[in-house]
Amino acid sequence: MSSRIASLLDHVRAHAENRPGVYRMLGPSSEVLYVGKSVRVRSRLLSYFRAEPGEKAADIIGHAHHVEWEHTPSEFAALLRELRLIKQHRPLYNVEHKRDRGHCFLHLTKEAVPRLHVVGRVNGASGDYYGPFHGPGAVSEVVRAVNDLLELRDCAADTPMRLADQGQLFPVKLEPLCMRGQLSRCLSPCAAGCTHAEYHARVTQARAFLEGNSDAPLVLLRERMALAARRLQFEYAAELRDRAERLEALRGWMVSLGRTMKRLSFVYTVPGYAGEDRVYILRRGSVRDERPAPRTPEEHEALAARVREVYERPEPETLGLKAHEAQEVMLIARWFHLHPEELEHGAAPGA
Repeated sequence: MSSRIASLLDHVRAHAENRPGVYRMLGPSSEVLYVGKSVRVRSRLLSYFRAEPGEKAADIIGHAHHVEWEHTPSEFAALLRELRLIKQHRPLYNVEHKRDRGHCFLHLTKEAVPRLHVVGRVNGASGDYYGPFHGPGAVSEVVRAVNDLLELRDCAADTPMRLADQGQLFPVKLEPLCMRGQLSRCLSPCAAGCTHAEYHARVTQARAFLEGNSDAPLVLLRERMALAARRLQFEYAAELRDRAERLEALRGWMVSLGRTMKRLSFVYTVPGYAGEDRVYILRRGSVRDERPAPRTPEEHEALAARVREVYERPEPETLGLKAHEAQEVMLIARWFHLHPEELEHGAAPGA
Protein backbone atom coordinates (compact mmCIF):
# COMPACT_ATOMS: atom_id res chain seq x y z
CA MET A 1 0.00 0.00 0.00
CA SER A 2 1.42 3.38 -1.01
CA SER A 3 1.97 6.11 1.57
CA ARG A 4 -0.76 8.20 -0.10
CA ILE A 5 -3.36 5.45 0.24
CA ALA A 6 -2.20 4.65 3.78
CA SER A 7 -2.68 8.30 4.72
CA LEU A 8 -6.23 8.24 3.29
CA LEU A 9 -6.96 5.07 5.27
CA ASP A 10 -5.75 6.67 8.50
CA HIS A 11 -7.94 9.72 7.83
CA VAL A 12 -11.05 7.57 7.31
CA ARG A 13 -10.39 5.46 10.42
CA ALA A 14 -9.90 8.54 12.56
CA HIS A 15 -12.85 10.65 11.46
CA ALA A 16 -15.59 8.81 9.54
CA GLU A 17 -18.71 7.63 11.37
CA ASN A 18 -21.04 4.74 10.67
CA ARG A 19 -24.12 6.73 9.73
CA PRO A 20 -25.87 7.65 6.45
CA GLY A 21 -24.06 10.01 4.15
CA VAL A 22 -22.32 10.66 0.84
CA TYR A 23 -18.63 10.66 0.01
CA ARG A 24 -16.42 12.02 -2.75
CA MET A 25 -13.15 10.67 -4.10
CA LEU A 26 -10.99 13.55 -5.36
CA GLY A 27 -8.08 13.56 -7.78
CA PRO A 28 -4.72 15.38 -7.52
CA SER A 29 -6.27 18.72 -8.52
CA SER A 30 -9.31 18.20 -6.27
CA GLU A 31 -11.42 17.16 -9.26
CA VAL A 32 -14.29 14.87 -8.25
CA LEU A 33 -13.57 11.34 -9.49
CA TYR A 34 -16.48 9.54 -7.87
CA VAL A 35 -19.51 10.22 -5.70
CA GLY A 36 -21.09 7.48 -3.62
CA LYS A 37 -23.52 7.04 -0.74
CA SER A 38 -24.04 4.58 2.07
CA VAL A 39 -26.12 4.05 5.17
CA ARG A 40 -22.80 3.34 6.98
CA VAL A 41 -20.22 5.71 5.51
CA ARG A 42 -17.24 4.52 7.57
CA SER A 43 -17.69 0.84 6.68
CA ARG A 44 -18.25 1.67 3.02
CA LEU A 45 -15.10 3.79 2.79
CA LEU A 46 -12.98 1.18 4.56
CA SER A 47 -14.13 -1.43 2.03
CA TYR A 48 -12.32 0.50 -0.74
CA PHE A 49 -9.00 -0.23 0.92
CA ARG A 50 -9.74 -3.99 0.98
CA ALA A 51 -10.69 -4.17 -2.71
CA GLU A 52 -8.77 -6.60 -4.91
CA PRO A 53 -6.71 -5.31 -7.87
CA GLY A 54 -8.90 -4.98 -10.94
CA GLU A 55 -12.05 -4.18 -9.01
CA LYS A 56 -13.74 -0.83 -9.56
CA ALA A 57 -13.23 0.21 -5.93
CA ALA A 58 -9.49 -0.52 -6.13
CA ASP A 59 -9.22 1.51 -9.33
CA ILE A 60 -11.00 4.48 -7.73
CA ILE A 61 -8.96 4.52 -4.52
CA GLY A 62 -5.80 4.02 -6.58
CA HIS A 63 -6.43 7.37 -8.30
CA ALA A 64 -7.78 9.25 -5.27
CA HIS A 65 -5.67 11.88 -3.51
CA HIS A 66 -8.36 13.06 -1.11
CA VAL A 67 -11.52 11.59 0.42
CA GLU A 68 -14.37 13.79 1.62
CA TRP A 69 -17.69 12.85 3.12
CA GLU A 70 -20.72 14.46 4.68
CA HIS A 71 -23.26 12.77 6.91
CA THR A 72 -26.97 13.03 6.16
CA PRO A 73 -30.03 12.48 8.37
CA SER A 74 -31.23 9.40 6.45
CA GLU A 75 -30.66 7.05 3.55
CA PHE A 76 -33.28 8.96 1.54
CA ALA A 77 -31.39 12.22 2.12
CA ALA A 78 -28.17 10.50 1.04
CA LEU A 79 -29.78 9.28 -2.20
CA LEU A 80 -30.92 12.79 -3.09
CA ARG A 81 -27.59 14.35 -2.18
CA GLU A 82 -25.67 11.77 -4.22
CA LEU A 83 -27.84 12.42 -7.29
CA ARG A 84 -27.41 16.18 -7.02
CA LEU A 85 -23.63 15.94 -6.59
CA ILE A 86 -23.34 13.63 -9.61
CA LYS A 87 -25.39 16.06 -11.71
CA GLN A 88 -23.22 18.95 -10.49
CA HIS A 89 -19.79 17.37 -10.98
CA ARG A 90 -20.33 14.64 -13.62
CA PRO A 91 -17.55 12.51 -12.06
CA LEU A 92 -15.61 10.28 -14.43
CA TYR A 93 -16.30 7.01 -12.62
CA ASN A 94 -20.01 7.71 -12.11
CA VAL A 95 -20.49 8.49 -15.81
CA GLU A 96 -18.64 5.35 -16.85
CA HIS A 97 -20.24 2.93 -14.42
CA LYS A 98 -23.73 4.25 -13.63
CA ARG A 99 -25.47 3.46 -16.91
CA ASP A 100 -28.35 1.03 -16.84
CA ARG A 101 -28.37 -0.49 -20.30
CA GLY A 102 -31.64 -2.28 -19.59
CA HIS A 103 -33.57 0.99 -19.52
CA CYS A 104 -34.16 3.72 -22.04
CA PHE A 105 -36.15 6.91 -22.58
CA LEU A 106 -38.03 8.45 -25.47
CA HIS A 107 -36.63 11.88 -26.24
CA LEU A 108 -38.75 14.43 -28.08
CA THR A 109 -36.13 17.01 -28.93
CA LYS A 110 -36.52 20.76 -28.71
CA GLU A 111 -35.26 21.69 -32.17
CA ALA A 112 -36.63 23.84 -34.97
CA VAL A 113 -37.69 20.54 -36.56
CA PRO A 114 -37.98 18.09 -33.60
CA ARG A 115 -37.15 14.39 -33.62
CA LEU A 116 -38.47 11.49 -31.56
CA HIS A 117 -35.78 8.96 -30.75
CA VAL A 118 -34.56 6.51 -28.11
CA VAL A 119 -31.77 7.41 -25.69
CA GLY A 120 -30.09 5.21 -23.14
CA ARG A 121 -30.13 7.83 -20.42
CA VAL A 122 -31.16 11.40 -19.71
CA ASN A 123 -28.14 13.29 -21.02
CA GLY A 124 -29.14 16.90 -20.41
CA ALA A 125 -30.15 17.70 -24.00
CA SER A 126 -33.18 20.00 -24.19
CA GLY A 127 -36.64 18.64 -24.90
CA ASP A 128 -38.98 16.23 -23.13
CA TYR A 129 -38.11 12.75 -21.87
CA TYR A 130 -40.66 9.95 -21.49
CA GLY A 131 -39.97 6.78 -19.57
CA PRO A 132 -38.13 4.89 -18.32
CA PHE A 133 -38.88 1.83 -20.44
CA HIS A 134 -37.46 -1.68 -20.37
CA GLY A 135 -35.92 -3.14 -23.52
CA PRO A 136 -34.34 -0.53 -25.81
CA GLY A 137 -34.72 -2.82 -28.84
CA ALA A 138 -38.49 -3.19 -28.56
CA VAL A 139 -38.94 0.51 -27.76
CA SER A 140 -36.86 1.44 -30.81
CA GLU A 141 -39.28 -0.54 -32.99
CA VAL A 142 -42.20 1.39 -31.50
CA VAL A 143 -40.47 4.71 -32.18
CA ARG A 144 -39.82 3.70 -35.79
CA ALA A 145 -43.50 2.89 -36.16
CA VAL A 146 -44.58 6.25 -34.69
CA ASN A 147 -42.10 8.13 -36.89
CA ASP A 148 -43.34 6.31 -40.00
CA LEU A 149 -47.03 6.76 -39.17
CA LEU A 150 -46.70 10.47 -38.37
CA GLU A 151 -43.93 10.94 -40.96
CA LEU A 152 -41.47 12.55 -38.54
CA ARG A 153 -37.82 12.80 -39.42
CA ASP A 154 -35.27 10.47 -37.80
CA CYS A 155 -32.13 11.85 -39.43
CA ALA A 156 -29.10 13.29 -37.64
CA ALA A 157 -29.48 16.50 -35.66
CA ASP A 158 -27.18 18.40 -38.03
CA THR A 159 -29.10 17.48 -41.20
CA PRO A 160 -29.91 20.78 -42.97
CA MET A 161 -33.64 21.57 -43.03
CA ARG A 162 -35.39 23.36 -45.91
CA LEU A 163 -39.04 23.86 -44.97
CA ALA A 164 -41.57 24.84 -47.62
CA ASP A 165 -42.30 28.20 -46.01
CA GLN A 166 -38.64 29.19 -45.87
CA GLY A 167 -37.89 31.88 -48.40
CA GLN A 168 -35.47 30.89 -51.15
CA LEU A 169 -33.74 33.36 -53.40
CA PHE A 170 -33.57 30.89 -56.26
CA PRO A 171 -36.29 28.24 -55.80
CA VAL A 172 -35.21 24.79 -56.95
CA LYS A 173 -36.75 21.37 -56.63
CA LEU A 174 -35.11 19.54 -53.73
CA GLU A 175 -34.83 15.78 -53.31
CA PRO A 176 -35.26 14.14 -49.89
CA LEU A 177 -31.94 13.31 -48.26
CA CYS A 178 -33.03 9.88 -46.98
CA MET A 179 -34.78 6.75 -48.22
CA ARG A 180 -37.78 7.35 -45.91
CA GLY A 181 -38.42 10.65 -47.60
CA GLN A 182 -38.15 9.09 -51.05
CA LEU A 183 -40.66 6.41 -49.99
CA SER A 184 -43.08 9.04 -48.57
CA ARG A 185 -42.57 7.81 -45.01
CA CYS A 186 -41.29 11.21 -43.89
CA LEU A 187 -42.65 14.71 -44.48
CA SER A 188 -39.19 15.57 -45.83
CA PRO A 189 -38.62 18.89 -44.06
CA CYS A 190 -35.11 18.69 -45.52
CA ALA A 191 -36.54 19.06 -49.04
CA ALA A 192 -39.41 21.55 -48.59
CA GLY A 193 -41.87 18.68 -48.28
CA CYS A 194 -43.89 20.51 -45.60
CA THR A 195 -44.27 23.81 -43.84
CA HIS A 196 -43.20 24.53 -40.28
CA ALA A 197 -46.85 24.42 -39.14
CA GLU A 198 -47.55 21.12 -40.93
CA TYR A 199 -44.57 19.43 -39.33
CA HIS A 200 -45.33 20.74 -35.85
CA ALA A 201 -48.92 19.52 -36.15
CA ARG A 202 -47.48 16.00 -36.41
CA VAL A 203 -45.17 16.65 -33.46
CA THR A 204 -48.22 17.71 -31.46
CA GLN A 205 -49.90 14.40 -32.37
CA ALA A 206 -46.81 12.48 -31.23
CA ARG A 207 -46.74 14.37 -27.93
CA ALA A 208 -50.47 13.76 -27.37
CA PHE A 209 -49.95 10.02 -28.00
CA LEU A 210 -47.05 9.87 -25.53
CA GLU A 211 -49.17 11.73 -22.97
CA GLY A 212 -51.99 9.19 -23.40
CA ASN A 213 -54.33 11.83 -24.84
CA SER A 214 -54.54 10.64 -28.45
CA ASP A 215 -54.74 7.41 -30.42
CA ALA A 216 -53.72 9.01 -33.73
CA PRO A 217 -50.84 6.61 -34.57
CA LEU A 218 -52.96 3.58 -33.58
CA VAL A 219 -55.88 4.79 -35.75
CA LEU A 220 -53.57 5.19 -38.74
CA LEU A 221 -52.07 1.75 -38.12
CA ARG A 222 -55.47 0.07 -37.88
CA GLU A 223 -56.56 1.73 -41.12
CA ARG A 224 -53.49 0.28 -42.84
CA MET A 225 -54.23 -3.13 -41.29
CA ALA A 226 -57.78 -3.06 -42.69
CA LEU A 227 -56.53 -1.99 -46.11
CA ALA A 228 -53.91 -4.75 -46.17
CA ALA A 229 -56.55 -7.33 -45.21
CA ARG A 230 -58.87 -6.14 -47.99
CA ARG A 231 -56.02 -6.52 -50.46
CA LEU A 232 -55.35 -10.03 -49.11
CA GLN A 233 -51.90 -8.95 -47.91
CA PHE A 234 -52.19 -11.12 -44.83
CA GLU A 235 -48.51 -11.26 -43.89
CA TYR A 236 -48.27 -7.47 -44.03
CA ALA A 237 -51.49 -7.17 -42.02
CA ALA A 238 -50.03 -9.50 -39.37
CA GLU A 239 -46.87 -7.39 -39.21
CA LEU A 240 -49.01 -4.27 -38.72
CA ARG A 241 -50.99 -6.06 -36.01
CA ASP A 242 -47.77 -6.78 -34.11
CA ARG A 243 -46.77 -3.13 -34.38
CA ALA A 244 -50.18 -2.09 -33.06
CA GLU A 245 -49.78 -4.38 -30.05
CA ARG A 246 -46.39 -2.83 -29.27
CA LEU A 247 -47.85 0.67 -29.60
CA GLU A 248 -50.72 -0.22 -27.29
CA ALA A 249 -48.29 -1.70 -24.76
CA LEU A 250 -46.21 1.49 -24.76
CA ARG A 251 -49.32 3.65 -24.41
CA GLY A 252 -50.49 1.48 -21.49
CA TRP A 253 -47.13 1.91 -19.79
CA MET A 254 -47.35 5.69 -20.25
CA VAL A 255 -50.81 5.76 -18.65
CA SER A 256 -49.49 3.65 -15.75
CA LEU A 257 -46.52 6.01 -15.37
CA GLY A 258 -48.89 8.95 -15.24
CA ARG A 259 -50.86 7.34 -12.40
CA THR A 260 -47.63 6.66 -10.52
CA MET A 261 -46.51 10.27 -10.85
CA LYS A 262 -49.85 11.51 -9.55
CA ARG A 263 -49.60 9.18 -6.54
CA LEU A 264 -46.16 10.59 -5.73
CA SER A 265 -47.60 13.91 -4.60
CA PHE A 266 -47.59 14.18 -0.81
CA VAL A 267 -45.71 15.50 2.20
CA TYR A 268 -43.11 12.90 3.19
CA THR A 269 -41.66 12.92 6.71
CA VAL A 270 -38.43 10.93 7.06
CA PRO A 271 -37.14 9.98 10.53
CA GLY A 272 -33.49 10.95 10.76
CA TYR A 273 -30.33 9.96 12.59
CA ALA A 274 -30.26 11.30 16.17
CA GLY A 275 -33.65 12.95 15.75
CA GLU A 276 -32.78 14.90 12.57
CA ASP A 277 -36.18 14.29 10.99
CA ARG A 278 -36.83 16.04 7.67
CA VAL A 279 -39.93 16.84 5.65
CA TYR A 280 -39.99 16.62 1.84
CA ILE A 281 -42.76 18.17 -0.25
CA LEU A 282 -43.21 15.89 -3.25
CA ARG A 283 -45.21 16.79 -6.34
CA ARG A 284 -45.46 14.42 -9.28
CA GLY A 285 -42.37 12.51 -8.18
CA SER A 286 -39.94 15.36 -7.59
CA VAL A 287 -38.88 17.19 -4.44
CA ARG A 288 -40.21 20.76 -4.54
CA ASP A 289 -38.99 21.69 -1.08
CA GLU A 290 -37.40 20.16 2.01
CA ARG A 291 -36.81 21.37 5.54
CA PRO A 292 -36.31 20.09 9.10
CA ALA A 293 -39.46 18.55 10.58
CA PRO A 294 -41.41 21.27 12.39
CA ARG A 295 -41.32 21.31 16.19
CA THR A 296 -43.03 24.56 17.13
CA PRO A 297 -46.49 25.90 16.18
CA GLU A 298 -44.79 28.58 14.09
CA GLU A 299 -42.79 25.98 12.16
CA HIS A 300 -45.93 23.89 11.56
CA GLU A 301 -47.71 26.98 10.24
CA ALA A 302 -44.79 27.86 7.97
CA LEU A 303 -44.72 24.31 6.57
CA ALA A 304 -48.48 24.35 5.94
CA ALA A 305 -48.16 27.66 4.08
CA ARG A 306 -45.34 26.29 1.93
CA VAL A 307 -47.32 23.12 1.13
CA ARG A 308 -50.28 25.23 -0.02
CA GLU A 309 -47.98 27.33 -2.18
CA VAL A 310 -46.46 24.27 -3.89
CA TYR A 311 -49.75 22.51 -4.61
CA GLU A 312 -51.80 25.55 -5.56
CA ARG A 313 -49.30 26.66 -8.19
CA PRO A 314 -50.69 25.89 -11.70
CA GLU A 315 -48.70 23.17 -13.38
CA PRO A 316 -49.29 21.23 -16.63
CA GLU A 317 -50.17 17.58 -16.02
CA THR A 318 -47.79 16.24 -18.64
CA LEU A 319 -45.77 13.04 -18.64
CA GLY A 320 -42.82 14.57 -20.44
CA LEU A 321 -39.97 15.37 -18.08
CA LYS A 322 -37.21 17.89 -18.55
CA ALA A 323 -33.67 16.60 -18.25
CA HIS A 324 -33.17 18.02 -14.75
CA GLU A 325 -36.39 16.32 -13.54
CA ALA A 326 -36.22 12.86 -15.07
CA GLN A 327 -33.42 11.39 -12.97
CA GLU A 328 -34.92 12.60 -9.70
CA VAL A 329 -38.38 11.27 -10.59
CA MET A 330 -36.82 7.89 -11.44
CA LEU A 331 -34.92 7.82 -8.14
CA ILE A 332 -37.97 8.68 -6.03
CA ALA A 333 -40.27 6.27 -7.87
CA ARG A 334 -37.72 3.49 -7.38
CA TRP A 335 -37.34 4.39 -3.68
CA PHE A 336 -41.04 3.91 -2.97
CA HIS A 337 -41.16 0.82 -5.18
CA LEU A 338 -38.41 -0.79 -3.08
CA HIS A 339 -39.74 0.61 0.20
CA PRO A 340 -43.56 0.66 -0.06
CA GLU A 341 -43.80 0.80 3.73
CA GLU A 342 -42.34 4.33 3.52
CA LEU A 343 -45.62 5.53 2.04
CA GLU A 344 -46.94 5.34 5.61
CA HIS A 345 -44.77 8.39 6.38
CA GLY A 346 -46.55 10.42 3.69
CA ALA A 347 -49.47 12.76 4.22
CA ALA A 348 -51.79 14.14 1.58
CA PRO A 349 -51.33 17.86 0.82
CA GLY A 350 -53.19 19.91 3.39
CA ALA A 351 -53.54 16.99 5.82
